[in-house]
Amino acid sequence: MLLPKGGMTWKSARASLPPTRAVWLFLTRTRVLLTLALAGTIILLWRGVRSSASEMQSFYCWGPSKPPMEMTLNEQQAWNAHLNTPVIFNHHAPVTINDTTIQHVDLNTVHSTRQAIENEERVLILTPLKDASPYLAKYFDLLVELTYPHHLIDLGFLVGDSTDDTLAVLGSELERIQKQKGSVPFNSATIIEKDFGSVTGQNVEDRHSFAAQGPRRKAMGRARNYLLSSTLKPDHSWVYWRDVDIVESPEKILEDFISLDRDILVPNIWFHRYDDQNRDIEGRFDYNSWIESPKALKLASKLDKDVVLAEGYKQYDTGRTYMAKMGDRHANPFEEIELDGIGGVNILVKADVHRSGINFPCYAFENQAETEGFAKMAKRAGYEVIGLPNYVVWHIDTEEKPGNA
Repeated sequence: MLLPKGGMTWKSARASLPPTRAVWLFLTRTRVLLTLALAGTIILLWRGVRSSASEMQSFYCWGPSKPPMEMTLNEQQAWNAHLNTPVIFNHHAPVTINDTTIQHVDLNTVHSTRQAIENEERVLILTPLKDASPYLAKYFDLLVELTYPHHLIDLGFLVGDSTDDTLAVLGSELERIQKQKGSVPFNSATIIEKDFGSVTGQNVEDRHSFAAQGPRRKAMGRARNYLLSSTLKPDHSWVYWRDVDIVESPEKILEDFISLDRDILVPNIWFHRYDDQNRDIEGRFDYNSWIESPKALKLASKLDKDVVLAEGYKQYDTGRTYMAKMGDRHANPFEEIELDGIGGVNILVKADVHRSGINFPCYAFENQAETEGFAKMAKRAGYEVIGLPNYVVWHIDTEEKPGNA
C-alpha cells in the first residue's frame, strides 16, 4: 500500500475505512450478536465467582478438626491465623516436673467405702507389742484366716520396753506366715522398735492395778501414735487396730466392719472362763467401751485436768453404761449403739480420721487417755463412734478381776 505524498491525513484515513452502513450491517448480524451476548455472560459470571470466593474466605475452617480446648498451642495459633491480630488470653503452658526428689500424692483418690474389696482399698493392721512372745503364734494363726484379700493388707508392729524375746518371735512368725504354703502372703510388714522407758510389768497385778492406769494408758497412747505415724501410707483406706492377745474372732471381721461404713467401730470384747463343771461362763472383758453418764461428767468437772479416769475401780465411780455388760452374741451382730469411750482390743478406723489429726492422747484429754481419749477427741471433731454389743471378739482370760464374770 502506497501512502500519499503529503503523508497520512484524516481524509485519506477516512477514505480507507469501510462505509458506515457496511459496519452496521456486520454488527447486526445474528452470529455477531450471539457472540457478543455470550462473551458478556461469561464476563459477568467470572466477576460473580471472584466476588463469592472472596466472601467465602471469612467462613473457611482454619486449624485442626477438633474443639479449641483440645488444641495444642501451635494448633491454636494456626486456628487463629486468619485473624488480623491473633490473641490468646490466659496463656498457661503446662508445667513439667522432672526432679526425682519431688513426689506427688493425690489423696483425692483414696476413699473408705463399703465396696472396699471391689475398689481394692488397702487396710493397715497395727499391733503394739510388749512382752508378747507367748501370744504371737495364735495371733498370726488368726491373722492368716482373715478372708479380706491379703495382698491388700499391710502389717505394722511396734515392739517397746520388752524384756522377753518378743522381737525374735515376731520376726520368726512373720517369716512363717509369709512363706506358708497354700496361703497368700500379706502385702508388707513393718516392725518398729521404740522404748518409752515404761517400767510397768505385764503381770496381772502390775498391768491392772489402779495406780498403774494413768501412766500405763499414757504410755500406750504414745506407743500407738509412734506406730501409726511410722506406718500409715497415702494409699491406706482403713486402719485396723488389733491386740495380740485375741484368741477367737470371725474370719470375715474386716468385711463385716467395713460393710457398716462407720468412722470408728468396735465390737464387744468377752473372754471364755470355765468353772469346775467345765461350763463356759463367758466373762466380760473390756470396760473401756462405754456410754457417758451425768455422774461421770460431774465427777470430771471436779477433778484436776491432768487426772486420767480409769474404769472399773472403786476409786472412781462413774456410773457409765458399759458395752461389755450389754449384748447377746446370738442376736443380730450388726445392732449398733453410740459410744463415748472405747477400748483398744479391736478397732476399725477410717484412715482419714487419723489423717485429720485424731490420735491417741498420751495426756489427759477431757480426763481420758489413749483409746478413751481417742474416742472423746473423735466425737469432739464430729466423727461417729459406734459399738456392736452383739458382735463378740474373744480375748484371753487374764483373771485380773475375779468378779467380772
